[in-house]
Amino acid sequence: MKILIILLLACLPATLSAQTYEELFDQANACVARDSLRQAEKLLVKALEQEPKNSKNVILFANLGLVRRQLGEYEKAAESYSLALNMAPESVPILLGRAALYMDMGKTDAAYADYCQVIDEDKNNKEALQTRAYIYVTRRDYPTARNDYNHLLELDPQNYSGRLGLATLNQKEGKYRESLDILNKMIAEMPRDAILYVARASVERDMKHDELALIDLEEATRLDASLSDAYLLRGDIYLDQKKKALAKADYQKTIELGVPPAELYERLKMCR
Repeated sequence: MKILIILLLACLPATLSAQTYEELFDQANACVARDSLRQAEKLLVKALEQEPKNSKNVILFANLGLVRRQLGEYEKAAESYSLALNMAPESVPILLGRAALYMDMGKTDAAYADYCQVIDEDKNNKEALQTRAYIYVTRRDYPTARNDYNHLLELDPQNYSGRLGLATLNQKEGKYRESLDILNKMIAEMPRDAILYVARASVERDMKHDELALIDLEEATRLDASLSDAYLLRGDIYLDQKKKALAKADYQKTIELGVPPAELYERLKMCR
């Protein structure tokens, strides 16, 4: 109880002007730990204003970037990360933070540049390899994506994202058996992972094995009733089968789960 009271007091806004740089720094960290993000932002900004030339400001700018990202203030977060990188341009953690932010913002080209720089600094960085491979897939640069996935899996053969990413890449290249081999092994290891059943159903649909795909999607929705991708894919299969009422019900379920109705407008129109 005493520790909790201290943390809560650390997040109170009183007498900011009377606090030292170090006190502001420590209290900002305490506020982050308590998810008092808005107060943490104020404390970090106050510390930076108080000692704008302090060498520790690189940490403050990086922390400010993280806090603002969590607050959804993406442009301000990018500015904070960039100011940190002006002071430490080769910092892998800060580059990774800004790259992840750029992915949130949909700025994949900017994220790609940061991930490339990370790999220049640390060729075995798993986070950078994983996300750069994904970016290559979105660019349809499949051979280069495969290089990154293979490197990632050499470093960590059981890496979940790497294995799933390679399965998806095989699917996109029409290597369905190779894709299924990966997914079957993963499902055997993780039989309660709904995402894997949706991934396998997608491959099965490409192979024209719709009945198998529907079995996997039924299992996926049983394991996780909030997985919108499962309902969307099942709706597409039902629509192909001219089962319009079933397709419409699944599309409406995806809307209930947060998919924007505009994204399903054409599909729903075909269900009439």
